[in-house]
Amino acid sequence: MLFPNADLERIRTGEVDLAFRRWKRPMHVAGGRQRTRMGVVEFVSVAPVSPDSLTEDDARRAGTTLTDLLAFLSRKDGEVYRIEMRYAGEDERVALRAKRPGKKETDALVAKLADMDRRSRRGPWTQEHLELIEARPGELAETIAASIGREKKPFKADIRRLKELGLTESLPVGYRLSPRGRAVLRALRPS
Repeated sequence: MLFPNADLERIRTGEVDLAFRRWKRPMHVAGGRQRTRMGVVEFVSVAPVSPDSLTEDDARRAGTTLTDLLAFLSRKDGEVYRIEMRYAGEDERVALRAKRPGKKETDALVAKLADMDRRSRRGPWTQEHLELIEARPGELAETIAASIGREKKPFKADIRRLKELGLTESLPVGYRLSPRGRAVLRALRPS
């Protein structure tokens, strides 16, 4: 679910704790979480609701007016869902990527990357991608992907897998290695 920056700040402070979306099928479930620019949003409840039952209080809790909310919901097809949410804290990957791993953790990360390479249909890719990001920080993902004959979407999906391990971080344009990623890349390189 996309949230405007102003709404993210209001979710963080608790001023906004509801959202309403029109979906053909539920896109989130109660207990689910979503990482955003300001941290993690947790979905407390997700349930279908009739637009006729919405109130001014619902709209206020969603950070808008009832008139604007109904206009927003009228733009799409599908069932209307009421999503109760809360700020669940900072994105744990932020602290993770700043943490320099010790020898044991580095060895575990190197083993994890080797396993990812073994399972890959196209063969080893993890070190190559870390090397590319180190050499080309802040460069468009599409440009880097094209330089190795890959499509942008699958390339970005691979980078997200590295990001989950705290090895890369997104920039306004492109990526860079985190301190953790630099440590792991050093361990991957032949001595």
